[in-house]
Amino acid sequence: MLMVGLPALLAVAALGAVPFLLGSGDDAVRTGEVVTTSTSSTTTTTIAEQVFTAAGVTVESTAAPTTSTATTTTTTTQAPTTTLAPTTTITTETLPEQPDAPIAPPADPRGAEDQIQLGGISIPKLGVDAPLLEGIRLTTLDNGPGHWPGTAMPGEIGNVVVAAHRTSHGGPFRNIDQLVAGDVVVFTTDAGEVEYTVTGTQIVNPDAIWIVDPTDTPTATLFACHPPGSVAQRIVVNLELSS
Repeated sequence: MLMVGLPALLAVAALGAVPFLLGSGDDAVRTGEVVTTSTSSTTTTTIAEQVFTAAGVTVESTAAPTTSTATTTTTTTQAPTTTLAPTTTITTETLPEQPDAPIAPPADPRGAEDQIQLGGISIPKLGVDAPLLEGIRLTTLDNGPGHWPGTAMPGEIGNVVVAAHRTSHGGPFRNIDQLVAGDVVVFTTDAGEVEYTVTGTQIVNPDAIWIVDPTDTPTATLFACHPPGSVAQRIVVNLELSS
C-alpha cells in the first residue's frame, strides 16, 4: 500500500497543486507530465515512561503507558467505651487525728465535708446495717449514720456519739424508738466488732448538747430528730459497752 509522506505533498503543492491520481499497481504518482517518485518512511517514536521503584530510582520503560490504581485499605479500631452513671464515692481512710473534745455543732450544716468511712453500724433488732461515716453535717448524714468528731471511737473509753436521719435518705434511725434495754448495737471498725447494749431512751430539746459529753466509761449515744418528720425534739438512745 502506498504511503505518502509529508515531503511529497509539499512537492506537489510547489508545482501548483496539480490534481493527482493514485496508481493501483505501483508507488508512482502520475500527473499530466510530471512524474515524482516518493519514498515513504515510517518513524517510530519511543515515549519514555517514568517508573518509580520502591527504592526511589527513576528508570525508562518503552512499554505502553499503564495506568495503575492503588487501593489502600485503612482499618480503624476503636476501643470500647463505657458510660457510667454518676455515683457518690465514700472512701475508707485512716481517721484523721481526733479533736480532744467534741466539736461544736457546725454553723453550716450543709457545708462540704470529707466522706470518710470509719466502718459500719448494725442494729439487729431493726434490721439496720449501714456504713459509719465521720462527720455530722447533713451532707454526710445523707449518706449514712455519722460519728460526731471529737467523741470516742467504738471500743474506747468515752462516749461514742452517732447521729442519723429518721425519715429521709433511707432513714436508718427511723425506728430507734423501738429499742429497749438489753437490745444490742454492733460497731465494726478496722479493730474488729464492738458490741454495745441499750440502757435507756430519752427525749430532749434540740439544744441539749450535753448528750455528747465525754464519759469515764465506754458508752455510746445514738440520736435523731423526733418525732419522725419533725425537728422539734431529739430522741436519744444510751448504750454501754457489752460485758
